[in-house]
Amino acid sequence: MRLNDWQHELENYLLGTQPQPNAALRDSLLGSPALSAEDGLAIYHNAYRARLLEALREDYPALLQWLGDDPFERLAHAYLQAHPSRHFSLRWLGAQLADFIDAYLDAAQGAPLAELARLEWAFTLAFDAAAGEPLTLQCMAALPAANWPGLQVRLLPSVQWQVCRYNSLALWRAAKAADELPASTALEQPQVCLVWRQDLISRYRSLDPAEAEALHGMSQQGWSFAELCGELATHGDAAPLQAATWLKQWIGEGILQRQA
Repeated sequence: MRLNDWQHELENYLLGTQPQPNAALRDSLLGSPALSAEDGLAIYHNAYRARLLEALREDYPALLQWLGDDPFERLAHAYLQAHPSRHFSLRWLGAQLADFIDAYLDAAQGAPLAELARLEWAFTLAFDAAAGEPLTLQCMAALPAANWPGLQVRLLPSVQWQVCRYNSLALWRAAKAADELPASTALEQPQVCLVWRQDLISRYRSLDPAEAEALHGMSQQGWSFAELCGELATHGDAAPLQAATWLKQWIGEGILQRQA
């Protein structure tokens, strides 16, 4: 057997569900009096799958706590069967888990689970994202008054915008604190949760609808500061103050950069 063919045989064996190798792969290896080639391959097969499962447990601790060990393991094995590891780094192994849950479970059961998975994955994405060039309060203090109306900003690469329709954030907090998880419940109205990294620390908070609309307008719809003030016209003369207050908070939290 050529080396390339042998490597493919070994890969197919590791990615398969059966610990018994085919005859060609088994016969290509020499065992020892203490350990046969078949038993050695089985150990390698089980260890590989155990490491994949461990990686998913590390990425989704709240989901693990909610489901429990056995149901989580069954979900993970089904996921790995549909989405085997394709990257040299385990960092990306769980990237499609939330979408898999949507298709794997019925909507009533799967929707809250998938949302929690997306929230947990958001923390992973936020922590690993590029730094960008955060807009600072010092930069804003030096900005000429004439440039304020046309100021445009966007979110830094680490900022993850999550829309929650269930109490996923409460579930995540409880898991993080190693507390008993509350029951999953639907929220009265969807809630935006921001997840981002600041100074190598993962941060998060929920936004009320008015702030979420304002931040979305500036960071994703391209509103200038003047347009933000215009959108806040219902605040009357306080519109510029409210706009400036939110902008200062967003900059202080380290979630914005200047729009190029």
